[in-house]
Amino acid sequence: MTDTQDRPVAAGQHPERHLPVDWTVFGVAAALALAVVAAGAVWPEDFAAKSTSALNWVTGHFGWLFVLTSAGFVVFSAYLALTRYGNIKLGPDDSEPEFSTFSWVSMMFATGMGIGLMFWGVAEPLTHFNTPPLGEGEGGTPEAAESAMQYAFFHWGFHPWAMYAVIGLAIGYFAYRRGTGNLISATFRPLLGDRHGPAKAIDVIAIFATLFGSATSLGLGALQITGGIDDVFDRGGGSKTLAVAVIAVLTACFVLSAVSGVDRGIKFLSNANAVAAALLVFFLFVVGPTVFIMGTFTTTVGDYLTHLPAMSFNTGVYDSEASSWLGSWTIFYWAWWISWTPFVGMFIARISKGRTIRQFVVYVIVVPSLVSFVWFAILGGSAIDLQLNQGWDPPTTSSGGIALESSFFDLLREFPWGGLTVALAVFLVAIFFVTGADAASIVMGQLSQNGTEEPHRWLIVFWGVATGAVAAVLLWAGGLAALQTLVILVAAPFMLVLIGMCVSLLKALREETFESTLPSRVRRAVEHAQRYPDGP
Repeated sequence: MTDTQDRPVAAGQHPERHLPVDWTVFGVAAALALAVVAAGAVWPEDFAAKSTSALNWVTGHFGWLFVLTSAGFVVFSAYLALTRYGNIKLGPDDSEPEFSTFSWVSMMFATGMGIGLMFWGVAEPLTHFNTPPLGEGEGGTPEAAESAMQYAFFHWGFHPWAMYAVIGLAIGYFAYRRGTGNLISATFRPLLGDRHGPAKAIDVIAIFATLFGSATSLGLGALQITGGIDDVFDRGGGSKTLAVAVIAVLTACFVLSAVSGVDRGIKFLSNANAVAAALLVFFLFVVGPTVFIMGTFTTTVGDYLTHLPAMSFNTGVYDSEASSWLGSWTIFYWAWWISWTPFVGMFIARISKGRTIRQFVVYVIVVPSLVSFVWFAILGGSAIDLQLNQGWDPPTTSSGGIALESSFFDLLREFPWGGLTVALAVFLVAIFFVTGADAASIVMGQLSQNGTEEPHRWLIVFWGVATGAVAAVLLWAGGLAALQTLVILVAAPFMLVLIGMCVSLLKALREETFESTLPSRVRRAVEHAQRYPDGP
């Protein structure tokens, strides 16, 4: 044991970059992943049926815990930012940020939910507009439009970014201020001490959650790209074979990007994404219903903030229809975000060295939430205006629901330069996924190699290919429903890990602030005892 485990890291010191592979963590996680892939490939129908049955049990018995925990993360993050803990840096007191604010926000945003915003930016508001949330009211009305936008803001606002914030804070604090290592399990040092068994189990769960969270996003991206291909070439829509081929191409792309490292591939793609996405939404804002969009944004922000407490704690316990809707939407989202927290949290921590806790919370929760609100107001607002005020018929499936994977492209076709904007949108979907998935591959490599910042390339390639394989098998076994089912099942145990991380972080912060109030003579004695626990 070293004295850096419980004391700030010295200025200029960096975690060890070439740690050995943890064969226990890697072997167990890889075996579990291969078992799931094999089961889905060999017995797709039984796999889908059993996973659906397990999902119903989890949401029926623990949906309330997803709701309560997610709200708790928002409160906990605000508490850390607004109290004395907000001045503590994620690193030594004299450390400085590694990246500019623009690059920092671009990377966390592209990694955190870029692909989801592309898929759901039009699809979710339109779906809620035509089938109101919680089964309340009639679809296609002004009241339904207001409710639709309100829940879109809710699902993509403070709650998911607060989940990212708590895990990113914990990892950044312990890795770069306490020097305990860049691992999920390292954040449990105040609670577990040096017990390796539970720590390895935590890292295995983190890899598993990351694998299925990123596979779900890859599946969504593949579905939307096939929708774009169908829009451009009038063929390929709904084809599982084409979706699997798209997954193969995207997997190759993000593996190549991941092995190039954070400073090169991910940073460059994230900045390019941010500029291209901003140009696309600005174009829609100008040529679309600008006044309606501004009114939608203003009204919905007010609705969101006003109803946030009630929405945050609603479990639908008194209404079976509302409970079913919450399970399909809100709880799915909370589980999806939780499954993304290991790799997004580790990645955000990696790029946030030198930031204070208060800066971290503001830029990781408030700024990305505002960007999401603008995104949904422009895309969702434009779609709702077309249907509500101009008689537009959005694309639907054979069952009458909104065609999720093609709704964005159909919206773009209603405005000038439709062919060009559709091509740009397909490009954005692909690159947004690449920036998220390559970060996930790197993080799974880090977790497999004792938290090293630069894991072996073969580890990155293995986990990248595994992500593509899981996405392909799940799509083949049951499409979007199978993706949603598995991500909730995997997120359930990791939710308990996140709760433990909050407790551990608060304990460590209290110890540090208490020590800082001691006289200098006493602090030196404490540091001496930590450095030489067995005596001088």
